[in-house]
Amino acid sequence: MDSADFRSFVALGDSFTEGMSDALPDGTYRGWADLLALRLAGRRAGFRYANLAVRGKLIDQIARDQVPVAAAMGADLVTLVGGLNDVLRPRCDMPAVCDALERSVATLAPACGTLVLMRSPGRRGPWLGRYRGRMEQLFSFVDGLAERHGAVVVDLYASRALGDPRLWADDRLHLTPEGHRRVAEAVWQGLGHPPAFDWDEPLPALLPPGWAARRSADLRFTRVHLLPWIGRRLTGRSSGDGLAPKRPELAPLAWEDQPTEPASGP
Repeated sequence: MDSADFRSFVALGDSFTEGMSDALPDGTYRGWADLLALRLAGRRAGFRYANLAVRGKLIDQIARDQVPVAAAMGADLVTLVGGLNDVLRPRCDMPAVCDALERSVATLAPACGTLVLMRSPGRRGPWLGRYRGRMEQLFSFVDGLAERHGAVVVDLYASRALGDPRLWADDRLHLTPEGHRRVAEAVWQGLGHPPAFDWDEPLPALLPPGWAARRSADLRFTRVHLLPWIGRRLTGRSSGDGLAPKRPELAPLAWEDQPTEPASGP
């Protein structure tokens, strides 16, 4: 389908698509999918948007809880990004992850006009190296799914800019507002729209922080983010437990909740 004809958009996934950590003043999250919806709404009167993503969800949960709902909506555009929460766990059943992705894409592709999949971005550093093999296996499978089902793939994993730690929040798992702005532009261009800017332009070079600053940041990250994350894994809890999607219905963007484009820059 010609992207100029999109009248509806449904976003599926986890915290990346929910919009963490692009926080609004009221404590809710915006993110790349909201920004993309706003731009698409500007091209078509009566444009409708739903965001079913919930933080912490594994791909089997997305396949079970979000995919059937999205398929029933029959939207012109659907984005599906999932599997990374599975890959980042100490133990990961890759065949099961791929099977859930396969079932999801097989359900969504015939039910929508255009299906977009992604190769998710990765923050440079030792963390990425630890999971690189699994991530590349996942993304290779995504490429094959897209080819078989006629989906669009937006490659964020190969991005020069999105690996820069300055585009990642303090938790080192989620993008900053500028990171989300760049992802929205990457998807916009992936849908065939003319570029508004170079979303993959590297950030200006800066001197790296000194040893003391790095150690202080590492200690804060461990205390505020890593230890609670480990605690949830050990107890079988998720950050998304009990949370509902922020936009569960396919509905127009009301004027008061239309997101405002963030200013450029990290």
